[in-house]
Amino acid sequence: MEVSPPDPGTQSPPVLPLELFRLEEAVDFCRSSSLWPLTFGLACCAIEMIGLGASRFDIERYGYGVFRASPRQADLMIVAGTVSRKMAPCIKTLYDQMAAPKYVVAYGGCAIAGGPFKFPGQYGILEGIDKIIPVNVYIPGCPPRPEALLAGLLKLRDLIRQGKADGRMSPAAIKDFSNRQNPVYKDAISRDAFRNAAA
Repeated sequence: MEVSPPDPGTQSPPVLPLELFRLEEAVDFCRSSSLWPLTFGLACCAIEMIGLGASRFDIERYGYGVFRASPRQADLMIVAGTVSRKMAPCIKTLYDQMAAPKYVVAYGGCAIAGGPFKFPGQYGILEGIDKIIPVNVYIPGCPPRPEALLAGLLKLRDLIRQGKADGRMSPAAIKDFSNRQNPVYKDAISRDAFRNAAA
């Protein structure tokens, strides 16, 4: 008895696993599950960030527990604390040295907008880290609890997986005119231009 081959019109083509998602989605999924934060703290919010690394919160289960001491090995900067204008060039240098794609979390009221140090006539505090580097997630509070930082990191994870988080270098300039004084730094596009503008 001779068996006829199956009709090609009734058979669906085999589905390969690689056809179920794009390569970028797989890379973003892996990247969002292995963020390496920079060991970096500026003021009191850094204590709460250190608390997040304790065993009570166990951020290692998300892949975020590898705090790196070198910016060249980190891809996440958590700006935790008050940013003074003297510290701004150093933060810009650290950000420039981080591995790309890189992400920034502004943690606390001081990092977001100057906190309690934002008042007319002040000249020493930068009113928001987003004036010199791009920020992906803002976490308000004074200081925010470690749980808030964990929620912010999970929000960043979702943004990366959806492809909505810019992890690239983008120019940023200090535009701080709330106190009606001339800004100390202007058009800080590169590290060298930023340092020359500060001089």
